[in-house]
Amino acid sequence: MIRISDIIDKVSEHNPDADIDIIDRAYIYSARVHDGQVRLSGEPYLSHPLEVAGILADMKLDAISVAAGLLHDVIEDTHATVEEIKEMFGQEIVHIVSGVTKISVLPFDSSQAARQAESIRKMILAMADDIRVILIKLADRLHNMRTLQFHKENKRKQIARETLDIYAPLAARLGIYWIKNELEDISFKYLYPEECSNIERLISKDREESDKYIETVKNLIKKKMDEDNLKCKILGRYKNIFSTYQKMVNQNLAFEEVYDIIAFRIILDTVSDCYKALGFIHSLWKPVPKKIKDYIASPKPNMYQALHTTVIGPFGERIEIQIRTWEMDKVAK
Repeated sequence: MIRISDIIDKVSEHNPDADIDIIDRAYIYSARVHDGQVRLSGEPYLSHPLEVAGILADMKLDAISVAAGLLHDVIEDTHATVEEIKEMFGQEIVHIVSGVTKISVLPFDSSQAARQAESIRKMILAMADDIRVILIKLADRLHNMRTLQFHKENKRKQIARETLDIYAPLAARLGIYWIKNELEDISFKYLYPEECSNIERLISKDREESDKYIETVKNLIKKKMDEDNLKCKILGRYKNIFSTYQKMVNQNLAFEEVYDIIAFRIILDTVSDCYKALGFIHSLWKPVPKKIKDYIASPKPNMYQALHTTVIGPFGERIEIQIRTWEMDKVAK
């Protein structure tokens, strides 16, 4: 279980002037009202709001958000009242916590998931007049998914279905792709265990070869950037399991035919460096037509910025590459 001191350290690291006192007070209050409550895992219930607050701290949210994360279940699951929370922590926090509580009690029928999902997502976005409400709900769902194994099978599938249809798309809409990917992969594991296991096995089987391939491509990019005195960091990453499965199903592909299981990211100091890097990549490998996206000039609604391109790589394969600055990388995360 994460400790409150760890959470405070995370918050202080990215915001030295943060109001640590409100986090401390929220922790003490949450510990008191949740005292005696136990999770299905057997852990004290307090472990859940602590983990949620830790996720929010990892997202570099403000002290108010982290404090609200510690308090997010107190109205729904304890004797705490809205009036008491308002008196102790102020209007801003009680507004956020109340918003999270309203989302938590929305009805969801997993048997009508496809028809309901979009309307529920719209309802959540409409209800949450403060984006922090949705961010806390996503952190709450993420920790609940990480501990889903303690539920009975029917409940696991119901929660996984809801997560895949509602919360993963919400995370994607907000541009929080690491949460979206983790929610999808955990849901996939519980909804389609056999298919998930097969893809994991295939990825694992090719892992050593894929790791060598990543290093080869990174070295070729680095050599090109060094030749042109462009300082950068190059990362190779595996795409999430569920997106690989989706591509196989939607495009009727075998695993070996999915070209973008691995993607690359180039991080640079300035915007002009990003455009230079794009030019260098296109001089190194032929770009695929209609696969170049300039999200620097035209950011996504969530302020995500990057250059995206797909090129024909050194072995005739397609390679997806994202190019962005360090600041853009922070926003993307």
